This record gives sequence, structure tokens and C-alpha cells, in this order.
Amino acid sequence: MADISLVNVCKTYKGGQNAVKDFNLDIRDRELIIFVGPSGCGKSTTLRMIAGLEDISSGELWMDDCLMNMVEPKNRNLSMVFQNYALYPHMTVYENMAFGLRVRRTAPGEIDARVREAARILEISHLLDRRPAALSGGQKQRVAIARALAMEPEVLLFDEPTSALDPEMVGEVLSVMKQLANEGLTMVIVTHEMAFARDVSTRTIFMDKGYIVEDAPPQELFNNPKEARTREFLSRFMQG
Repeated sequence: MADISLVNVCKTYKGGQNAVKDFNLDIRDRELIIFVGPSGCGKSTTLRMIAGLEDISSGELWMDDCLMNMVEPKNRNLSMVFQNYALYPHMTVYENMAFGLRVRRTAPGEIDARVREAARILEISHLLDRRPAALSGGQKQRVAIARALAMEPEVLLFDEPTSALDPEMVGEVLSVMKQLANEGLTMVIVTHEMAFARDVSTRTIFMDKGYIVEDAPPQELFNNPKEARTREFLSRFMQG
């Protein structure tokens, strides 16, 4: 199971900047939730609070009836894929994928099995002996996703996974993410790829100025948005 609840969650930085305000959201097991909205609206901050990479200023984060506010990221059974890959340049692909499992003191045989299975799923088995400098952007992101998958997390988090890619690589990575969605994994994604959000998500969350403005199934949100701010934002996408 991987049910997540954010209850009245707020994030305030030093100096009084309110990045996320009174955020309430229930994410059910096997849902694929996509956050969309203008830059600086609080999407990535929310994702980082779920991952434990940002402290919650107030409110509560629950996973499967366990309060997670003070739980270390490594103990949350989540994996996060970042926009800049976050690969260790001095390690091979295999070593990058195995690193988190070694930190968790996973048995060597299980590490090898998990790494090779994730590499098979992401079609990067032929890259295991290479270092990141020898990979294309699309290959690096495949490695980052495979590394996350090897941890066998309850939830996969993606923070703008295509924003650092050349346009020709974006479709490749989105295709991989669609494949994972079809596996029924619980996934939470921050993206500016509106067509992907419309076609793949279970629910699409539109955020603005730190708030949830609208939470709806994608076809409803994109075809009949209820809020003026949502309509304005999506109209720019439709025109583009």
C-alpha cells in the first residue's frame, strides 16, 4: 500500500516567503498524480516535502496511517528522480544504481538482482559499465529512473524529469514513464509537459501561488476547467 495524505501543509522559508499554503491532498495507492502550474507556484517544494528533502513548517504528512513529518528520507520508502539526474560522475551506471541499496545494507546478491532487473526494464543493460560522462541526456535520465526503481519504493516521485533534456530526448523519457504508469506504481510527478499530464495522469493538480487551485481528472481539468486561473494557464498551453 502507498496511501499519502497531506493535511494543512505549509512551507514558509526564512524571511517569511510562503511557498506552500494550507495544502490538503489525498493520494491513493496506485494513483498517478501530476502537478502542473506556473514556475514558482510550489509544485517542487510540495514534492520535496513528501520526499523529506524539505521540512514541513506546519501541517501533517501521513503515509499508510503513519505520521512522516520527522521521518528521515531514507526511511520513507520513496524514490525521487530529479531534473538534473543527480548521478555520481566517478561511478559506473551499475555503481550508481547499487549505491542506495548498499547504503541500506542490502545483501550483495539482492543488489545485483535488483540492479539488473531495473536495467532490463529501462533497457540500459548495455550501459552498466559506462560512466555518466559517456551517456546522452536521455540515457542519464533512464539510469536515474532505473536507480529509483531498483530501490523497490512504494512511491516514485519525479521532479521535472524532462526539463534538462534536448527536445528529441523528451519523448523517449516520457515513454518510459508511461510504461511505469501502466505497471500500476504510485507516482507523483511535477512537469510542464501538459500533453503528458492530460493523457497519462489519474488526477491533475493545478497549483498557483502555493495553493491547490483545482484537482480533477485530466480530461475534466483540460476540457472544462472550473477556475479562471486554470483556464488562463491552460489557454497558454493550448495556444502553444
